[in-house]
Amino acid sequence: MTARPANAHQARLLRLLRDGGPNSRAQLGDQVDLSRSKLAVEVDRLLETGLVVADGLAASRGGRRSHNIRLAPALRFLGVDIGATSVDVAVTNAELEVLGHLNHPMDVREGPVAIFEQVLSMAAKLRASGLAEGFDGAGIGVPGPVRFPEGIPVAPPIMPGWDGFPVREALSQELGCPVMVDNDVNLMAMGEQHAGVARSVADFLCVKIGTGIGCGIVVGGEVHRGTTGSAGDIGHIQVEPDGRPCACGNRGCLEAHFSGAALARDAEDAARAGLSPELAARLEASGKLTAADVAAAAAAGDATSLDLIREGGNRVGQVIAGLVSFFNPGLVVIGGGVTGLGHTLLASVRTQVYRQSLPLATGNLPIVLGELGPAAGIIGAARLISDHLFSPA
Repeated sequence: MTARPANAHQARLLRLLRDGGPNSRAQLGDQVDLSRSKLAVEVDRLLETGLVVADGLAASRGGRRSHNIRLAPALRFLGVDIGATSVDVAVTNAELEVLGHLNHPMDVREGPVAIFEQVLSMAAKLRASGLAEGFDGAGIGVPGPVRFPEGIPVAPPIMPGWDGFPVREALSQELGCPVMVDNDVNLMAMGEQHAGVARSVADFLCVKIGTGIGCGIVVGGEVHRGTTGSAGDIGHIQVEPDGRPCACGNRGCLEAHFSGAALARDAEDAARAGLSPELAARLEASGKLTAADVAAAAAAGDATSLDLIREGGNRVGQVIAGLVSFFNPGLVVIGGGVTGLGHTLLASVRTQVYRQSLPLATGNLPIVLGELGPAAGIIGAARLISDHLFSPA
């Protein structure tokens, strides 16, 4: 992809076609503030660039039928979601439909060189399968703070060896296409906004609970990253004065008291203390416990596991309650690996938020689980790069 929209009108048309699919000129005209003649000029210019193509006759609205317009079907985006314990890589078309998706377990602590060798190998497999001759752009999510304009992680607590690594530059050279990099929870928010539970909401919070905890903040339909890109780092809000040490160097952070890693540690402690025969049996069988083990034990009625989930949900709910009072969102989405804990976790979060925040903020506030699961991050990554490419050069 070499062409870019020449102005804001063309960028708007491209994004409408991305988000809404093929559309007639008349239908596009209903959504943009352009005269019919000006709209025709801009559409014709986009057709000349090859970014859009004619796509059959539109339904009649009276008079001569016009052609539908759609984004070029050959456009391909690469979405990469690097988590703490796994890597997801996918190819999408221009409408951000996932055409192929690979997952590979991998520890982010192995460092950027090893991780990106794996990412490039997975991208090559997807390309070799015939899904893409090449990539027009790539979006990358990483589980840590990112200085957004440069695409560089900055002192990420759970990513040793990544501080200052030029992710955007390095992958752009390897892939031969433009690359954008962001925090993984921002991409989850963008994915849920594009194709998930937040499709019709302009102001919402997306909280990801996995190995770490973060929050995507969407204001007026756009991700709010803050001045340097660190907005939403709620995992390091203190919930317990002089509490547990955290990977960030402080004590009592939310992430240190409830995250995938903290929950697994607490479950192992409970198993060894003889508080849960169910967890003890699972620990003996595998040598370690995960959040998934706690979820399974809770589903089997294990009281200790249910207590651990409720306690963690209460802590998360306390933090979210403060955010709700401050921001007044229209929706709170809970996602990430720990959402396997399901409605026990969700009920605890809801109880704290509805109890602590003002009725004006919570009276019509849905707090829900994300719809897309792991796909949210890769769709959000593709959305990130398409937002960049569908902006005037």
